[in-house]
Amino acid sequence: MRFSEFVYKRPDLEQFKVDFEKTVADLRKAKTFQEADLIVKQLNKMREDFSTTSSICMIRYCMNTNDEFYKAEKDFFDTATPVVEGLTTLFYRTLLDSNFRDDLEKIYGKQLFNIASLTVKTFKPEILDDLVEENKLSTQYAQLVSSARISFKGKKMTIPQLRAFMISKERNERKEAAEALYSFFSANEEKSDQIYDRLVRLRTEIARKLGYVSFTQLGYDRLTRSDYNEKMVEKLREAIKRYIVPVVAKLREKQAEHLELKKLKYYDLSVILKQGNPKPQGDEDEIVLKAREMYAEMSQQTDEFFSFMLQNELMDLKARDGKYPGGFCHFVPNYRSPFIFANFNGTEHDVEVLTHEAGHAFQVFRSRNFDIPEYHWPTLEACEIHSMGMEFFAWPWMHLFYKEQAEKAKLVHLWGALNFIPYGTCVDEFQHLVYENPDMTPRERRKIWRDIEKTYMPEIDYDGNQFLENGGRWHQQMHIFENPFYYIDYVLAQICAFQFWIRSRSDFRSAFADYVKLCDVGGSLPFTELLKVSKLSSPFEDESIRTVAEEVYCWINSHA
Repeated sequence: MRFSEFVYKRPDLEQFKVDFEKTVADLRKAKTFQEADLIVKQLNKMREDFSTTSSICMIRYCMNTNDEFYKAEKDFFDTATPVVEGLTTLFYRTLLDSNFRDDLEKIYGKQLFNIASLTVKTFKPEILDDLVEENKLSTQYAQLVSSARISFKGKKMTIPQLRAFMISKERNERKEAAEALYSFFSANEEKSDQIYDRLVRLRTEIARKLGYVSFTQLGYDRLTRSDYNEKMVEKLREAIKRYIVPVVAKLREKQAEHLELKKLKYYDLSVILKQGNPKPQGDEDEIVLKAREMYAEMSQQTDEFFSFMLQNELMDLKARDGKYPGGFCHFVPNYRSPFIFANFNGTEHDVEVLTHEAGHAFQVFRSRNFDIPEYHWPTLEACEIHSMGMEFFAWPWMHLFYKEQAEKAKLVHLWGALNFIPYGTCVDEFQHLVYENPDMTPRERRKIWRDIEKTYMPEIDYDGNQFLENGGRWHQQMHIFENPFYYIDYVLAQICAFQFWIRSRSDFRSAFADYVKLCDVGGSLPFTELLKVSKLSSPFEDESIRTVAEEVYCWINSHA
């Protein structure tokens, strides 16, 4: 069934609540394991029904944030979702206390109970109104950036459309585009600061009501991180400072040579080659056709997956007015369908975002038939291995997208991926300091951002842009507002994806087979156990960071 034919009907929240609570009570009173198992399946079906309508609403809202119908439906889910999260917590608590827990654990696996035990800590009925407000504040930020119409070259542009000019081979053009972008964020600085300030204080209030010392551990528990903690992430950040920050700084010097510049400015950082970063050949439709050819050749599994996506029109890729910026992959449970959302802008970003989101979609396509909703997706850091890994597994087919520029496209991709790691780690350290010190003023937050930025990216020269010099760059990072502590997951995953890249260069089939195994187990294991399934070494080990830094640096240095 095509996505346009997916049936949307707002759920009756009050009836859902009554039915769900009654079914949870039945689970509590179950007399046999068989009865308990049947009731768990009923509850899972109810949760998938709600998730299906929620996903359809979110996708259609993001396709056009000006659509009044889905704008109202999104408002409904901002209120309803915390209620359902509370009901899910009730289910989890009953599951953990069940007389048949051992038997249930044998058939459903330990990871469901890991997730349940962490989640019950993150909810009490008295925080329900706070969660509703948190959702509404996140939506305010999303609407702010989605509403951007920035004047450039005599046109009004969305943020994704403007970003295409920020990697222009013409230095003046990319400087003007960057200044236009940050003028928008500077003009909305007070509004962004107010939203974030309220989010930080609200999340801190929620954490204290739940008995946490600060929001930090609550943030980790919300992300159901059962096998690593704040100290391990701090150790990871130190390893990145030690092994990757110096390598990136050294490569920045080479980048300046390539661009024939004495010194890189902030608007130069995303451009690697003097002639400009390679652009894929063809429009959106041609890129999709090339992707179809690639996935047909890559494996039988990817051929089946991408054919399914095309037949059911499960992608929305073109940038347009009113469309939510960025890219994501959603899953619509009752239709067993992933959905890829992106904003193509005619740059290398188009191929990267398509392969990235296709990695997410391929994984959930492979694990779509799990009976347990928790196992459709793994925890977020593992999810990003699928996406970033797929970007590298696409390398043998880069000639389809870039023709004679394929080798240059690989260089730009790998170099950009390495350059990202200090930034991603900077975002994480910033968030830890923010939630450790929730009473900081907006000005103090911007100052600590700038201080941390100088540690991870000392080479950045903001060329007198006061908004950026004063620490405003993070205002454009949606994850900071919407998904606290998520961003380090990209760093963890990138280290793992680099390992797949290293292995694929010597034995593509073996590396890809382990990648498919990783996708097949979905979210049935915690992060570090998933690494073992796919024969990846842990990013929390210093040796993993050192090896990746050396391998990637050597390849870039020899190909640049």
